[in-house]
Amino acid sequence: MIFDSYDAYRAANFAPKVCVLGSGPAGTTIARKLGAAGIPVVVLEAGSREFSDESQDFYRGTTVGDFYFDLDITRLRFMGGSSNHWAGWCRVLDKQDFEPKAWAPDTGWPIRRADIEPYLAEVRDILDLPDFRPDVPISDDIRWVQLIKSPAVRFAEKFGDQLDQSKNIAVVLNTYATELAGDGKRVTGARLWSNGQDAGPFSADYFIVCTGGLENSRLLLWSNRRSNGGVVPNATALGRYWMEHPTFEGGNAILADDGAFEVDAVKEAFFSPMAAAMERLRIMNFGIRLIETPYPGVKSLIADLACTAPHMAEWVSGKLDQNLRCAAQLYVAWEQAPLASNQIELSKTEVDHAGVPRIELHWKKSELERRTLLEGLRLFGTTLAQKNLGRVRIADWISKGDDYPTNEETAGHHHMGGTRMGTDVTRSVVDANCKVHGMDNLYVGGSSVFCTSGQANPTTTITALACRLGEHLSKVVTV
Repeated sequence: MIFDSYDAYRAANFAPKVCVLGSGPAGTTIARKLGAAGIPVVVLEAGSREFSDESQDFYRGTTVGDFYFDLDITRLRFMGGSSNHWAGWCRVLDKQDFEPKAWAPDTGWPIRRADIEPYLAEVRDILDLPDFRPDVPISDDIRWVQLIKSPAVRFAEKFGDQLDQSKNIAVVLNTYATELAGDGKRVTGARLWSNGQDAGPFSADYFIVCTGGLENSRLLLWSNRRSNGGVVPNATALGRYWMEHPTFEGGNAILADDGAFEVDAVKEAFFSPMAAAMERLRIMNFGIRLIETPYPGVKSLIADLACTAPHMAEWVSGKLDQNLRCAAQLYVAWEQAPLASNQIELSKTEVDHAGVPRIELHWKKSELERRTLLEGLRLFGTTLAQKNLGRVRIADWISKGDDYPTNEETAGHHHMGGTRMGTDVTRSVVDANCKVHGMDNLYVGGSSVFCTSGQANPTTTITALACRLGEHLSKVVTV
């Protein structure tokens, strides 16, 4: 059942056991799992069926630190959430992403990759994916990895009819919780806002916060302030350890061997480091996206190389009469180390139309991220040279240590952390089952529970964790 207002929902006398806040990939997946188990669940979606400027305005905020996107354009506030602008790129976090790294504090998850693998078949059905293929070693340091470009599932489009016809799921549009109330052990209720006005109190046995990698922290920070610590009793880490995937053009490559590795339908290939290489160099995970450019582009690149990198130009010139394939652009997206100082705070001066403080995001890349970028490109270049597959030229701003450009991709629009998973209540917000520490009936879904970001686009892992949480709740919630 889908309702366009809270008044219409109340008139239906639907009695939920569980309230899911947000209808993005995490919220919709959890609701479908609960509905299939016969558990009545209501999904509160802040936006409507379509995009609107009025709804997006609630997402305005400010960023302190490094250059970042405007916060009201980096996620979407209508049914289906940010799946509505998702590009469909899919890969699960690597096994090593779940393991602690001795050189990077506060890394490591309380679960392992094996804990989400049982759900990957279900994830493939949800995201319309083929089977994932194994990585292919290119050297002892670098591996070819598969990044699947799915049809970019829009959750409202794919699952809208199913949700509308379900007897166990009610989706209420234009309605959201401005705050949760709690007594330090349980959420006792919520305050709702619907169609531009206060809609009063609301209660359910269980609440699952799935409002996104920024809004999850915002809602819980505000709720905790309003309830004097009654919603997140162990709040030291709340809003902290926020992460993105910095993404920039890293340089160029010229490739010599026509069959060295596989490219996809749009002439792209993806590479990542071996775990041993990361440990040896004391860097984070990274992904290199190699984009082939037409052969004529090689000649202009050689002319440039003759002045800036003569040894590389000499190698290239010697290959021109052989099977030189093409030039390529190299883009790098990499893992950001979890730092407590990268955090979401509530604005002291700005509030939205419902009176809730807007977000003030504190975000800055560290020296470890800079080293990961440079050493990652060097590692890739060394592999190509040693295997005589090609040569790499690193962008000048990277090799010289100049400031990050502000006219490139910047980041992946991947919002992770803020309500991270863990066992130490001073460094995490939820446990291994995504339940808020100390609370009996409050859970969090989505990438805000990520402990580390790895280098993979997060949606596949978000959906796997949502399947796992939905299954867990179906055993916990009694009807």
